[in-house]
Amino acid sequence: MDRRLFLALPCFLFAACERTPVAFRNTDLTGASFGRGFDLNDHNGQRRSLVDFHGRVVVIFFGYTSCPDICPTMLARLAEVMKALGAEANRVQVLFVTLDPERDSAARLKDFVPWFDPSFLGLRGDAGEIKAVADEFRVFSARKEVGSDLGYVLDHSSGAYIFDPAGRLRLYVKDTASVDDIAADIGQLLAGR
Repeated sequence: MDRRLFLALPCFLFAACERTPVAFRNTDLTGASFGRGFDLNDHNGQRRSLVDFHGRVVVIFFGYTSCPDICPTMLARLAEVMKALGAEANRVQVLFVTLDPERDSAARLKDFVPWFDPSFLGLRGDAGEIKAVADEFRVFSARKEVGSDLGYVLDHSSGAYIFDPAGRLRLYVKDTASVDDIAADIGQLLAGR
């Protein structure tokens, strides 16, 4: 065996051991070619894009304020995640993108979204903007007429997307994920993994 190769082999093996892959508890989307961003108004009327939150972990959840179950449950779970993160929660931004711009005005989002946590922001746009963002994130949404005061409900995708502080899409979190699993993964992203 060539002496140089023999001497280089331990260095290579040591370097390989040092680069252990990140083991996330939720679905790793690192390198995904979708979910590249958004350009919508927040519930205060300010135009927002992913760049506005550079340096923070961003959690994006799609839903609507009249949702009877999944949306309030997921927002409540994300509020618990913020509590679990303690002081690190200041480096996390949760965004709720409405899939129902017809009913979800800025005022309605402002009443609904921060109720779960004052730092949460609701995002909205016109029907075309919402469709474009939903398509970019591969979010399913279908209107279903119901015989009640609601008039209609939306069947929709129920998971959240998480971006690292550099603005890269990294994780998909199912609506059934535990607070501990979500907080652990966000902690890894905050640590630069």
